[in-house]
Parts: sequence; structure tokens; C-alpha cells
Amino acid sequence: MSTIAVLRTVRGRNLIAGAGALATAATLGATLMAAPAQATPQSSYGTVTAGNGLIKRQFPSTDSSVKGSLRYHQQVSLTCKVRAQNIEGNTIWYLLRDNTWVSAKYVDNHGYVNYCKDVLRTSRDMLNSVPKGAKG
Repeated sequence: MSTIAVLRTVRGRNLIAGAGALATAATLGATLMAAPAQATPQSSYGTVTAGNGLIKRQFPSTDSSVKGSLRYHQQVSLTCKVRAQNIEGNTIWYLLRDNTWVSAKYVDNHGYVNYCKDVLRTSRDMLNSVPKGAKG
């Protein structure tokens, strides 16, 4: 039952005090609390589409060192993206949370992924706002 339908039901009836009213309130509270959590994803992620898996690189290039691999259909957290080496018509590479790179040609992304220049600019601005001599 949708939140609006529950609200209409609650407003349209006189609730009897006791277990029925408590159950209705609990249902309404659970419905209202669950909706916002499902509406906003926490971060961008991708799903590997390469049937044989995908190689993770130290830098966004096939000339770069191999730093691991990902399985077919494995989900990974995407930090940001850059334009780099062209892989079969796709020049986008994703930086993963573990600081390795994968070609976007073989990753189906879910959610918006910022360009790394925007992410790094924000980080640099944050570092510049730390007072000199701060510890920790």
C-alpha cells in the first residue's frame, strides 16, 4: 500500500485505540521511513559486462601495469572518470575505489559519474581549507 493510500485510510476512519491503532501507526512509520532510503542511491557503481572478466590497471591505459581483475557481472564502486586511451570506440576510463582503472567499454554504469578533474578540484579545495599546523 502506498504512503498516500495509508494516509487517506488513516484520515478517513476513526481509529479505535489499542492494538489496531498501534499496528496502523507502525505500518505508516515503516512506510514513511523506507521511501527516502530507496529513492536516493548512495554512490555510482558499475557492473562488468565483459564475458571473460575485466583487467584492472594502474593507470587508464592498456600499456599500464595489471593490478588485478574483475569477474563477469561483478559490481564495483566508481569514483570518477577520465578520457584516455580509446578502447573499441570508447575513450572513458573509470577510477575504482581501490585506485585502479578499468575501461568503460566493459562496464555498465548505474548513476552519474563525475569527471575526475571535478572530484580532484573538490578534494584540493577541501585540503586548502585545513588550518596550517592542524594535527590528525
